[in-house]
Amino acid sequence: MTAPAIERTEASTVGAAPAAAAIGIQDLTVRYGSVVALEGLSLEVARGETVALLGPSGSGKSTALKAVAGFLRPASGRITLAGRDVTYEPPNKRGIGVVVQNYALFPHMRVADNVAFGLKARRVPRAEVTRRVTEALDMVGMASYARRYPRELSGGQQQRVAIARALAIRPPVLLLDEPLSALDATLRADLLGELQRLRADLPDVAIMYVTHDQTEALALADRIAVMRDARLVDLDAADRLYRRPPSEFTASFLGAANLLGARVLAACAAGDDAVEVAVGGLTVAADPTRAFAEGERALLVVRPHSLEVTAVDHPDTLSATLTATQWRGADYRLTCVLDGASGQSGQSGREIRIDVTDLAEVPALGERLGVALPAEPCVLVPAGVAG
Repeated sequence: MTAPAIERTEASTVGAAPAAAAIGIQDLTVRYGSVVALEGLSLEVARGETVALLGPSGSGKSTALKAVAGFLRPASGRITLAGRDVTYEPPNKRGIGVVVQNYALFPHMRVADNVAFGLKARRVPRAEVTRRVTEALDMVGMASYARRYPRELSGGQQQRVAIARALAIRPPVLLLDEPLSALDATLRADLLGELQRLRADLPDVAIMYVTHDQTEALALADRIAVMRDARLVDLDAADRLYRRPPSEFTASFLGAANLLGARVLAACAAGDDAVEVAVGGLTVAADPTRAFAEGERALLVVRPHSLEVTAVDHPDTLSATLTATQWRGADYRLTCVLDGASGQSGQSGREIRIDVTDLAEVPALGERLGVALPAEPCVLVPAGVAG
């Protein structure tokens, strides 16, 4: 599908600095009665940038998006769009596109009328409405469905119509709240590819994308904001956050890393290439994310795919007991519990996950295995710091 370029009008920037962020959030707090749903969030999204808000349920990510959209009134803080303060403006005055989880299509309206709704509300001339509706539906590959009703569409098609409706008003900002969560795995993968292409076709639009799915965040975002317990935990470029997670929580949530107890053998700085650490009875090299003191307790971040299964008596390995096996088509996910043998002080009872593709024979539950750490240095993060 080759999408046409959408001609965009500039957002109002009266009184704004030339380099003002497309979305500016300063110390934003939202409360539901006595419950703090979002606390002290500060974040900027540049024109043409996609920032994913990633976190578990209840982390505050959807609350942040709804506040930017104008659906929630903040208790304190400030929201700006291209430098214009919109903190207390109603949603229809903000000029942004919003796609929510349940699509929110009008069931009694055909696809074309759904897409035209925002344009008509803005009193756009009829000929221009027709042109923009066609343009937006072409962009999401739904032009041939213009006369259908939402009930005649699949979930993925409804989602595309919801995106087309948001794009028809030519917004400088697009907010996507868990847009793929209601789809099955195949549709989710297909629409994720469509969103990647759509993002390339909208080089000037700032996108805030809310998700709990790390795959979506890594595939679409320039930067990822990791949320937990109503607060921002970490914020960085997507690749850096995955390769060098700065905290225990981000390491475990983004990439489902194993976290092995480690003791730092020599003082180091954050910029050092590697430092030796003791992991159980082994001495391995680690890449520090910050300065560590000699003897300090830390956590070694080890991705499941980088571990290898060996014989239990193999040298330079940790010993573990297999507790669960899951075949996932392309690989096996082995869940093991490390034991205290062979000097593995501090590791006993720690659960780890190993992804393997070349098992000659699947081990039996309860079987003891050797676990080999990767040869290249793994990232070292502070122990007991969850963000």
